[in-house]
Amino acid sequence: MAQEQQSTETKKKPNKVVPIILGIVLLVGIIFGIKEYIYYSKHVDTDDAQIDGDISPVVARVGGYVDSIAFEDNQHVNKGQFLVKIDDRDYKIKLEQAVAAQKGASGSIGVGESQIYQTSANAASAKANVTTMQARLEKTQKDYARYANLVKDGSITKQQFDQAKSDLEVAQANLQAAKDQYKAAAEQISTTRNQLKVTNLGVNQRQVDVDYAKLQLSYTTIQSPASGVTSKKSIQVGQLVQAGQTLFNVVNDNSLYITANFKETQLTTIKNGQKVDVEVDAYPDLKLEGTVYNFSPATGAKFSLLPPDNATGNFVKVVQRVPVKIKISADKATMDKLRPGMSVNVSVVTKD
Repeated sequence: MAQEQQSTETKKKPNKVVPIILGIVLLVGIIFGIKEYIYYSKHVDTDDAQIDGDISPVVARVGGYVDSIAFEDNQHVNKGQFLVKIDDRDYKIKLEQAVAAQKGASGSIGVGESQIYQTSANAASAKANVTTMQARLEKTQKDYARYANLVKDGSITKQQFDQAKSDLEVAQANLQAAKDQYKAAAEQISTTRNQLKVTNLGVNQRQVDVDYAKLQLSYTTIQSPASGVTSKKSIQVGQLVQAGQTLFNVVNDNSLYITANFKETQLTTIKNGQKVDVEVDAYPDLKLEGTVYNFSPATGAKFSLLPPDNATGNFVKVVQRVPVKIKISADKATMDKLRPGMSVNVSVVTKD
């Protein structure tokens, strides 16, 4: 009887362990919720982010066979460093041809100047002849006037008067001929000068050809466009390359940044200059800091190969993402570890 009474009292005694556990779980949940609320009220996070960098493609500007290569893939190079040599024999010959044509055109200038000098001398002689013929005409006119008076009173014969008249006509014809010669000589000077101008234009064109040939020859020596690390080398010695063909790439030094694709609904509180905390997937223990630099002028979908067209009738609203550029603040040793394309998690501090 006593045992039954004790058993009944034991069943009636409440179990306090479960409520305590539930209370602890609830408390932990509340604390976690409060912390998350406080965190996300001051931060905007995304894991849709990666490291980017300026990559300079090196393109052949002239065609030809690769003569030599002075670098290896994934090698650090400096700006202006010689990297590739294209066989330049054809371009040297073209330069020699252009120089020879330029010298020939320059020689034509000397000939033209000599012709101008000669025609100027002829014009001066013709002008002097006009002056002489004018003086002879004036003398002949005076003689003709005297003979005209003398023939009236019979002091001279009719034959002498006719001779004076004939001399006057000859002097007039000679003067006109001299004037015509002077005019032709003056026009010849103008023509020769115009020809010399054309020759000068030809010389200028030949000089342009020389400069162009020199430029083409210079393109056979390919230098690094920037300091960085070479990548994706796609050429070998003896290979024929075409103008415009990409030979390799150079990932520029000190050009790394982060492209974070935030949802359009997250951009409300993000502004330029805000601090950014960065975690790199490849280096979990590496903590980086950055700064919001600028925003893309359009969403990523608008820059895609086939941008969505919401006017087709198959509209489904999808939250778009806007690329945001973030500058990285780190020392050189840290930056050397990073590579374009690495995935990162970013957290923008919107409130201090």
